[in-house]
Amino acid sequence: MDRKILRVLQRRPDLPMTELAAQVGLSHTPCWRRIKNLEAEGVIHGRALILDPRRVGFGVNVFAQLHFARQDEATLEAFETEVAAHPQIVECFSMSGESDYLLRVVAQSIEDYEQFLKKVILHLPGVSTVNSSFSLKTVKLTTDLPV
Repeated sequence: MDRKILRVLQRRPDLPMTELAAQVGLSHTPCWRRIKNLEAEGVIHGRALILDPRRVGFGVNVFAQLHFARQDEATLEAFETEVAAHPQIVECFSMSGESDYLLRVVAQSIEDYEQFLKKVILHLPGVSTVNSSFSLKTVKLTTDLPV
């Protein structure tokens, strides 16, 4: 039942509780309790509004692979704290393989990204080199998980 609730909520996070309960085959109160439990367990982190980056002025999507000179705990923690403070960095992943971190950065233009790279990314704790790739087209972008 929880997975059923999650599937519906992913598609329609703004659905009123009565409609959600009806769609999953529960009454209002048990459905509400299940959602509260999923939130308390950390399964549901929040509900999001998905914006079209181009329509709000961020037409450039950049994937930056970062390499570190050293990977001590203090440097990595400082890096992750600093990354969280920059809203243009919309995703950050600690990686295995050739790069240490992968960032997805939104920018208004290539020139805007160049300035962000020079003034922010290259000054993040631990960063030694950056390899940036620009997205040509978004083929699929979803927050829905296959539950």
